[in-house]
Amino acid sequence: MAGAKPKAARFGTVLGLAPGGVPVYSSDYATADEAELPDRHSYRSYVNGIYMGEKWQCVEFARRWLYLNHGWIFDEVGMAYEIFDLESIRDVRNETLLPMRSFRNGSKRLPEPGSLLVWDEGGEFGRTGHVAIVVDVPPNCVRFAEQNLHHEQWPEGQSYSRELKARKSPTGEFWVECAFADATLLGWVIQTDDPTDAEQIDVPEPELFLSIERRIERAIDHDRAWLNVANPDEAAFVELMEGHYLSDAPRDLYYCISETACDELELATNQLHALFMHATDYVLQHDQLLERFQIPRCLWPKIHQSWNNRRNQMITGRFDFAMSERGLKVYEYNCDSAAFYMECAKVQGKWAKHVGCRLGRDPGKNLHRYLRDAWKRSGVDALLHTMQDTLAEETYHALFMQAVMAEAGITSRILRGTEGLRWADDGGILDADGERIRWVWKTWAWETALDEIRAECGDDAQKLESYRPGESHAGEVRLVDVLLRSEVMVFEPLWTLIPSNKAILPVLWSMFPHHPYLLESSFDLTDSLRARGYVAKPIVGRCGKNITIFGQSSEVLAQTSGQFAGREPMYQELFALAHTGEYYVQPSTFSVAGVYAGCGARIDESLVITPASDYVPLRVVDDDRFRELLRANQPG
Repeated sequence: MAGAKPKAARFGTVLGLAPGGVPVYSSDYATADEAELPDRHSYRSYVNGIYMGEKWQCVEFARRWLYLNHGWIFDEVGMAYEIFDLESIRDVRNETLLPMRSFRNGSKRLPEPGSLLVWDEGGEFGRTGHVAIVVDVPPNCVRFAEQNLHHEQWPEGQSYSRELKARKSPTGEFWVECAFADATLLGWVIQTDDPTDAEQIDVPEPELFLSIERRIERAIDHDRAWLNVANPDEAAFVELMEGHYLSDAPRDLYYCISETACDELELATNQLHALFMHATDYVLQHDQLLERFQIPRCLWPKIHQSWNNRRNQMITGRFDFAMSERGLKVYEYNCDSAAFYMECAKVQGKWAKHVGCRLGRDPGKNLHRYLRDAWKRSGVDALLHTMQDTLAEETYHALFMQAVMAEAGITSRILRGTEGLRWADDGGILDADGERIRWVWKTWAWETALDEIRAECGDDAQKLESYRPGESHAGEVRLVDVLLRSEVMVFEPLWTLIPSNKAILPVLWSMFPHHPYLLESSFDLTDSLRARGYVAKPIVGRCGKNITIFGQSSEVLAQTSGQFAGREPMYQELFALAHTGEYYVQPSTFSVAGVYAGCGARIDESLVITPASDYVPLRVVDDDRFRELLRANQPG
């Protein structure tokens, strides 16, 4: 039929050849062949052992084209639009860094063949943005090659995907149309030594990475209710806190960070998630590394299966950072924890309204919406059971998430422990009402299930080796029976054990040494760590337990106790939390489906943040106002 839309080519089909003979592939994922692509690792693109990206995303093509034509590789980015902020690119032939310059759409410097066209997040390109390689720049248009937008084969002899109209203004600015009314073309990125007309790279002032302790100036009626106890999650929160309080004490305290710091936290979250996923895949390809994670071998096949089948089914994750004038560094990634989501998404915003805090904005405002949308995409198609521990804080975690799920159209039921669970005749598991358990969201960490296995086997290596996870038995239903059954889909997936384990930190450092967000980490105590001060953490540990912080002279600066004293440690460079006002402050970011969704803060009188540390309200203030607040806080 004349004018009919061309048929989409099957996933992996060569759509055309970009300059240099570099193929552009169809990324029509609906047509991917499971026989050719049996697991998640097979979706990863490598050239000469160098990771290019996920098949066949836009960033993968841009990185592969630059590598094959020039031998260049740019740093990992969490989202395509972040390419516009690149300052350098690495020449792998001689391990040198070459300058990259960004030119805003409307710049007087035109794009040129081989430069990168970059679109911002939003509209057609969702939260990711888009990138393409410029092929040709005739007088009135720009032609470029790209992946993951259209899936039709190019006309014979054509070396580009699309062209966009362009025009030069009377004053010399070069403008390229976007073609999508709801998207924005940021501009183009060129490898050049000439900075003329390029975007100015402003190095943030170190003071913008400080946190400011603030107190509400007016009198607060602490006995007045401000949380809606008609909502089950808020009622449970009030019961735990023994009143309408966000933290135990002090109750008039909050913290401010700058917009620059918040932007950096978002950038770090997206980039670090990608790095942790690379490291997870690498560990799962190397058994000698996986051995260091101290996970019973009986679970290895299930972890591999989880990674291969459920790589994109993660909902929640939390990064813990240290942030000061010295910069921003990540401590760890809690891929398997729902803690503090309600505080960030709901309570800190209501607290600000209650006390009349209008300074800045609430950085958790959108977290609830991101969670709702993630659950909508989760694939849950039946009753979901939330399994919570008996700890009081897990009650409001569970109720908060249940409300989010309900907004996403998911019906859920909360179980406290394994109470009421029983075996079905065919070996399945039923709840007290006879409903079969198929989908589970848990407030427990996966390590709790592992502890149950270790206890059952008495930490006997031979028993752990031969343990049959998820197998039916004559006894009562246990937590591990539910979470490790093949027919039960658990959130978070089992593979999150890997990035949540402290052993991932030395792997990350070995893969991405000197990355600006990473701290030097090692399985062995090195001379460089001793010289700078270091932190000893149990590889299998959590909640800030059994951590020892050593200064540059090996003196103990802080120490916590706990049940992980006998576990093998790893060592991480000391980068202490900033001490602001009366407390040490730890900012945390919350990711949803691997993408930044909000941030919050916890404080403690100690250098180590634990579950007993207070969550405090956080506000984000524009940079100019933040500088004013800093000056007002200075003595004298």
